[in-house]
Amino acid sequence: MKKLSVLVKILFVNLFVLNTANADVPAGQVKEVNHLLDFVKDSGCVINRNGTDHPAEKGIEHIEMKYDYFRDDIENTEEFIEYSATKSTMSGDYYMVTCPGKKVLRTQDWLMLELKRFRAEQK
Repeated sequence: MKKLSVLVKILFVNLFVLNTANADVPAGQVKEVNHLLDFVKDSGCVINRNGTDHPAEKGIEHIEMKYDYFRDDIENTEEFIEYSATKSTMSGDYYMVTCPGKKVLRTQDWLMLELKRFRAEQK
């Protein structure tokens, strides 16, 4: 039984070390990133990447994939937007968003506006 307890402790420590070794937004900003991900997913907007339109439900998959890929480089919510939802790493073309009844915006600008609104609401 003691050996099992030691193994559980070692496993817990390893999981903790592995999770903290990966950079990411600070704990206080995880709520902001999660809000932005939900905001995109529930927006009903169309994300244009490299000339192809994607409904928000599909566009969010790409943003989440890039977030996972660049997680080690991301240190705050603004960098989450920059690395995950601004432009194509292949072509350099900016992602654009079209929402019903609104003008077309760069996803970066759209998400920065929402981040500013969300932060003001949290105060």
